[in-house]
Amino acid sequence: MTDLSALHGILQAQDWPKAERLLRRAAQKKGAPAEVYYNLAKVLEARGKPAQRQIWLKRAVSERPDYAMAWFELGRAALDDGDLVAAAQAFDTAARLAPEDHEARRLSAQLALRLGDWEKAKAGFAESTDSEARLARYRIAAEQGEDTTAARAALLRDPEMRPAVLRVLTRTAKGTLPLKLPQFEQT
Repeated sequence: MTDLSALHGILQAQDWPKAERLLRRAAQKKGAPAEVYYNLAKVLEARGKPAQRQIWLKRAVSERPDYAMAWFELGRAALDDGDLVAAAQAFDTAARLAPEDHEARRLSAQLALRLGDWEKAKAGFAESTDSEARLARYRIAAEQGEDTTAARAALLRDPEMRPAVLRVLTRTAKGTLPLKLPQFEQT
């Protein structure tokens, strides 16, 4: 096995070419651990070689299917490539393996919303109370044909949220966009 004892110092120094050489040598060895592939992918990303990143991340999760961080990074790489389905699957896996990873759960819910998987998106945004989740729950309800009159009025009453609410209203495929918005006091 390649000696990786110097890797920490090389990474600290951000000597990406040296780190890449060391990790590539380690990755060629039989029985290389998943962490070698993961770290090589991260170094390639830091070096501006994102195209190769997915190859190594796939090897990492193939070697160790329970490697939540590698699944998360695989989701990021798939997003960069515009593959929303693969990204959703990777973030779902990361969230399942590491339920405490709020970012993986948030990205999984966002992708479910983008892909029109309303039930999955609804479950993903169910517990959050932030503005993103409130808007997502409104859109999901509208897309599912539910009465959104009260929810829409509540969202529009918040002056800071109005621009985002109007964007969601216009992006919703189902439901109705009010032709005349309620009057609001100037703030």
